[in-house]
Amino acid sequence: MDNTTGIAIASPKPNKKRVKDGGGDAKNGEEEEECDVEAWDTLSKSFKQVQSVLDHNRDLIQQVNANHQSKIPDNLVKNVSLIREINGNISKVMSIYSDLSVNFSNIVQERRRVKNGGESNLENNSNES
Repeated sequence: MDNTTGIAIASPKPNKKRVKDGGGDAKNGEEEEECDVEAWDTLSKSFKQVQSVLDHNRDLIQQVNANHQSKIPDNLVKNVSLIREINGNISKVMSIYSDLSVNFSNIVQERRRVKNGGESNLENNSNES
């Protein structure tokens, strides 16, 4: 069982996972759907990175609020660097999502090439070695 989605995942093939989603007319009321392991791992890794940055930003925002409420001059000065860090973290999140979009798009395009009978870049690279 995947802890993040609550979906049971079994692994019958090296590059594919079957995902049971509980719907449809399949055996025992469970419909199986193939899920690309590389695509799933790419999504999962990126979402974990984003969540980590956002969690850190939450802590920074709480610190900024505490500093602001204290009205102590030194704490207010500290807020400048904390707010800059928050802003930098937002840029990191945007970058992670941008990279995720490119990576996921490349995976989908690669799978379409393979499905349509073309050799994948991964196969070409391993054959050249």
